[in-house]
Amino acid sequence: MNLDPFHATFGYDCYHFRPHDLAAPSRSRGTIINNRLIFGTLFVSFFFYSAYVYTVGTEAAHVPPMSDEARRGQQVFQKYNCIACHQFYGLGGYMGPDLTNVISNRGEAYAGAFIAAGTASMPNLGLSPDETSDVVSYLGFVDTTGTYPPKNYEVTWFGWVTQEDDPQ
Repeated sequence: MNLDPFHATFGYDCYHFRPHDLAAPSRSRGTIINNRLIFGTLFVSFFFYSAYVYTVGTEAAHVPPMSDEARRGQQVFQKYNCIACHQFYGLGGYMGPDLTNVISNRGEAYAGAFIAAGTASMPNLGLSPDETSDVVSYLGFVDTTGTYPPKNYEVTWFGWVTQEDDPQ
């Protein structure tokens, strides 16, 4: 048999090559059924878990609606870009302290005094007494939404993290 240089190099005749010669060896019928059973079980489990998360697993803790005074305080907070220096839940600037729970930790009078007069590191923004009261009300609303940083938390066997000292 005379082979051209291609066939001589690769050692086979491409005209008589059968693709099924490279196929994986056949598996038994039991292996195929077991694979389908595993896939079906995982698919059904994923479906039920997704339905649970979609319906019950995404319920948020009850937070009372924001008052008009707190809403005005939020607008003042945003107008003066307070988040550039301060944080809520660890997100924001790092020049000032986290304000998530400042009302429950220090009190309204303490927060109001700092907002009205400023300090060496915080400018006096020249807020009116009404604006100061509104911002303190807004900080009080934020305080009711949760606790930061979490002190005691529990990790469940399926990966959820729950905070034990959350007021809600």
